[in-house]
Amino acid sequence: MINEAALLESRSLRDGVVDRTHVIDKVKTLSLLPDGMHVTTAMVATYFEVTETVIRAMVFDHREELESNGYRVLTGSELSYFKQLSGIQSRTASLALFPRRAVLNVAMLLRDSEVARQVRTYLLDVEYMARTQPVDNSVHRGPDSLDDRIDRRITHILGKTIVPMFNALIEASGEHRKELISLRDDVEKVERKLCNHHQRLRHLEHAQGPRPYTGIMASIDAMNWREFEHHVAALLRRDGCTDVVVHGGRGDRGVDVTAVTADGRSIVVQCKSFAPYRPVWSGELQKFLGASFVQHGADVALFVATTSFTPDARAIAETYGITLVDRAHLEKWSAGVPLPILR
Repeated sequence: MINEAALLESRSLRDGVVDRTHVIDKVKTLSLLPDGMHVTTAMVATYFEVTETVIRAMVFDHREELESNGYRVLTGSELSYFKQLSGIQSRTASLALFPRRAVLNVAMLLRDSEVARQVRTYLLDVEYMARTQPVDNSVHRGPDSLDDRIDRRITHILGKTIVPMFNALIEASGEHRKELISLRDDVEKVERKLCNHHQRLRHLEHAQGPRPYTGIMASIDAMNWREFEHHVAALLRRDGCTDVVVHGGRGDRGVDVTAVTADGRSIVVQCKSFAPYRPVWSGELQKFLGASFVQHGADVALFVATTSFTPDARAIAETYGITLVDRAHLEKWSAGVPLPILR
């Protein structure tokens, strides 16, 4: 069994359990920013009942590990857009953001926080239970989803606990008997609706089959910009491109990847690893337009992003023949669906 000391000292152990972010809700409520995805340094400090100085010192010591779990500092236009989206009134020139994975990462690094210690305790208990569950070798249709288990649990509580409690109260009460009977009837209606809802969901899942792309974008979101460029390069090679070269960084002349398609066309690629809430703007398309056709004389210009494109950016792409690969198309491409432009 993993012990707390090993968790504090070993990054590999922390990486193995950092997806179990639900454990932070077991200790206390984690208030999120209006975008529903992140918290600030001050909010992390409040959650763990320590000072912001403690959090900043921990980030200084473990920045690379935290960044691998989504920690980032927004500045410039990206910060301005985030402030508009979330409604934050701060006038600071930069803003550090922690997603839930990074918050759990903090809990596994903070030594002198009672809240962090409780989170680690819950985390280790969950991990221990997962490791010690007996292996089911029987043939069945696959594990139930979390929604299924929640539906069944709520239905069980309503049918086995709440309704019998109402029955007992009805028997013992004279003055509020009618009100209790009405409440019991309402609970039984909820129970029946949950059962019907569960059956409809199972029918839809059976008809549609499992979603083929589960987990793909989560793994891509966890990449840094360099890893993302190499991921796109690997997709180009998979789809028959040759002479694939990653140029990202200084001196890239406005493109991140160059290649030659299977039918001999030259291709240049711009890769943008942005957070889902931050779209690609028209100005970035204009810069790529000049680099791709003027500087490089490319036959195919491909702009790949982990987010969406603004309407103005899409208009530029349509006018000048730039192929856009947004978040949804990137997910399918990564799952094995070739891009039409490469065929």
